[in-house]
Amino acid sequence: MAGERQGPAGWGGWVILVHSARTAVAAVASVLVARLFRLPETYWAPITTIVITQSSLGAALKVSWQRFVGTGLGAVVGAIVASHFGPHVLVFGASVFFLGLLCPLALADRSAYRFGGITLAIVLLIPRAGPAWEAAFHRFAEVSIGIGVALILTVVWPEREAAVLVENVNDSPRKTDGDQGRLNELPRSPAALPPTTDERS
Repeated sequence: MAGERQGPAGWGGWVILVHSARTAVAAVASVLVARLFRLPETYWAPITTIVITQSSLGAALKVSWQRFVGTGLGAVVGAIVASHFGPHVLVFGASVFFLGLLCPLALADRSAYRFGGITLAIVLLIPRAGPAWEAAFHRFAEVSIGIGVALILTVVWPEREAAVLVENVNDSPRKTDGDQGRLNELPRSPAALPPTTDERS
């Protein structure tokens, strides 16, 4: 079919190019800022940035806030538990359960609980030479940098969602009202079909 043989220009190649460049710039900026603060695990900053930059400004603010709250709660719970207990499986499970009860009290949703659980697992289960609170702070700082870079880029270089939507609509197969009416028409049952010549005889 002709629509299936279209090249990059036919399915929004320029939009994809700009989106990829925007994501790459955000990820690199996030790594550089995290390295500027000499954080040990700088890769968490671009991971957070990439997740948030896929959203519009309104969605990015919501995702950023939930990730910020969840990461903070997970870091605090992980630091407290790791300072008094070892990385035991039962202790970890009880901590995840307690974090789930704590998130609603902080007006955080399930996405914040998910982010907090990831932070809790990293702080509590990964062996480290330094104190637990230091690992928790580093994790929180790395995620915060990723969130900040993503929000700044969303304001400075916003995603042109309207243009993408219009282009997708224009590239999709156009249907007239008559075509749509025929598509929506249900096939008639065999009993409703007119009899053939053999049946009338």
